[in-house]
Amino acid sequence: MRSIHLLVLIHGMWGNPDHLARMHEIIQEVKGHSSEETELAVLIAQTNRDEATYDGIDWGGERVADEIIDEVTKHESQGRRVTRFSLMGYSLGGLVGRYVIGILHQNKFFEKVTPVNFNTIATPHIGIPTLPTPLSAVASYVGRKLLSRTGEQFYCADKWSPKGRPLIEVLGDPEYIFYQALVLFRNIGIYANAINDLSVPYVTGAIESTDPFYGYQRNGIKIEFEENYKYVIKSYIPPDPTTLPTLEAQRPFLNRISESLPPVPPPLRFAFPLNVMAVPFLPILLPAFATVVLVRFSICSKKSRARLQTLEADASARERLIHVVAKLERELEAAALKICEDPRGPSASTNPTFGGSEVPAELASGMEVKPKMGSSSFSRPVLTAGQLRSIDNLNKIPQLKKTLAFFADVFNSHAIIICRMPKYQHNWKGECVMRHWADHFEL
Repeated sequence: MRSIHLLVLIHGMWGNPDHLARMHEIIQEVKGHSSEETELAVLIAQTNRDEATYDGIDWGGERVADEIIDEVTKHESQGRRVTRFSLMGYSLGGLVGRYVIGILHQNKFFEKVTPVNFNTIATPHIGIPTLPTPLSAVASYVGRKLLSRTGEQFYCADKWSPKGRPLIEVLGDPEYIFYQALVLFRNIGIYANAINDLSVPYVTGAIESTDPFYGYQRNGIKIEFEENYKYVIKSYIPPDPTTLPTLEAQRPFLNRISESLPPVPPPLRFAFPLNVMAVPFLPILLPAFATVVLVRFSICSKKSRARLQTLEADASARERLIHVVAKLERELEAAALKICEDPRGPSASTNPTFGGSEVPAELASGMEVKPKMGSSSFSRPVLTAGQLRSIDNLNKIPQLKKTLAFFADVFNSHAIIICRMPKYQHNWKGECVMRHWADHFEL
C-alpha cells in the first residue's frame, strides 16, 4: 500500500484556494517527486472560503477538519494510506490550522498518522494587537463589529470557552488540546513579516512582545540576509537604545519628515501628470471607497450571524470541540479545588514537559539575534495579560523556529510574502520565502 504524506494548505480571511496557487506550485516542484517510500499529496482547503471566513476560527476549523478526514478516506479507498501529516496556514489559516489539529488530536488521528511539519505564515498568533494610535482604535472597533465571529476572535473580544476566555488565548494554553496537538509536530515553523504588514503586525506574526524593527530606517538595527533567499533575514543585531537620540539627530531633517509619512498605496502611484490630476479627487474617492468597504463588511457580517445561528442550532453541533473544552475546564476547576483543600498545600513541582522557567524567545526562534545592552525603547503595542501568556507559552516550545521576511519598498507585505497575486510583479518578491519553506519541508 502506497504511503502518503498529506499536506494541508489553508488560506486567509476573505480568501480562496487561488491565493495559495504559487505556494502549491513551489512545494510540488521542490518536494512533489515521489520517493520509493512516501508520496506527497496536497489538499488545499476548499470549504472555508470567501464569506465563510467570517464565521470564526472554530467553525472554519470544523469545516477543514471534515475535509481532511474525507481526504484520508478517499486515499484509503484508492489503496493508499496516509502515514504522515503536515499543515501550512496563511494569515487566518494559521489560526484555523491550530484549531484543526486540536480536533484531529481529540479524534485520535495522530495515533495512526505521524505529525511532521506545522507551519504558518503571516498569522496573528496572539490576535490583532491594539497600538496606541487613533487609527488602530478605529480598526479594532470596526473589526469587532463588522467581521462577525472572526473579528471578535481576532481582537480577543470573544468569550469562547465556558469560563469566558477568548479562543486565541485558549489556543496558546498548554492545558488545552490545541497546544498539546501542536507540540506533537516534529517541525514547527512560523514565517512573519518584519515590516510593512498592515494586516498582521510583527509582534503577533512573530509571537513577540516588542518590535525591534520599528523605525528600522533610523534606529540603527543591523540586518544580515540569507544568501540564497534574498528577502529572508539570516540574523540581526537589535538597536542599542542608548544611541537612538544621537542617530536621530544626525539624520537630515527632510529625511526624517519623509520617513515619518505613510507609504503611498500602489494604485495611487501614478506617473506624472496623472499623479497630480488624482490629488483633487482624493477627498471624494477615499470616503467613497471606505463607504463601499464598510457596507460590504456589514452585509457579510449579517449573513455570517445568520449562518452561525443555524449551525449552533444543529443538534450535532453540540458535540463539537468546544464542549470537550467545557468538560476539561470543569476537571481543571475540580483539580484546583482539590489542591486548595489538601492540608499539605500545593506541590512546588512544575510541569515536567515544559518546565517552570522562561525560555527566551530568541532561543526558540532558530534565528541568530545578537544582544545589545540597555533598556528597551522598542515600539510596544498594548497587549493583554492573556496575549503575554500566549507569547510565553508558545516560545517555550523547543522545536519552534521563526523566519522573518523583510520587504522594505512595498506598501503592504501581507500578500507579497506568499506571492498571493502573481500578476503583479512586486508580488514575486515573496517567492524566496515560499522556496525557503519548501526547501526546509521534511517529507
